[in-house]
Amino acid sequence: MEFQDKVLKCVDCGTDFVFTAGEQLFFHDKQFRNEPKRCKGCKGKRVAVLGASPQGQPHVRTETRTNCSNCGKETTVPFRPTQGRPVLCRECFQQRRQVASA
Repeated sequence: MEFQDKVLKCVDCGTDFVFTAGEQLFFHDKQFRNEPKRCKGCKGKRVAVLGASPQGQPHVRTETRTNCSNCGKETTVPFRPTQGRPVLCRECFQQRRQVASA
């Protein structure tokens, strides 16, 4: 299947942008069904507003304060805990890890 560059209109700013043959091939390989709706500038602004990390910039880790499900000690974890799943402090996590590997 051979692709050719297409000119599309951005839904945010209304300017025309090129959907290259290479990008179309990538979309086809990933089985994406929809063509892009935004130019690169508007897509970057949208990513920034939604809080996702655009390519080339480091991802900011979130720290969440919580109590260890095992010992009750207050700790911070680098993720948002899921309801119903235990959260362990570093010491309890290491202990459980050592027991599992023995």
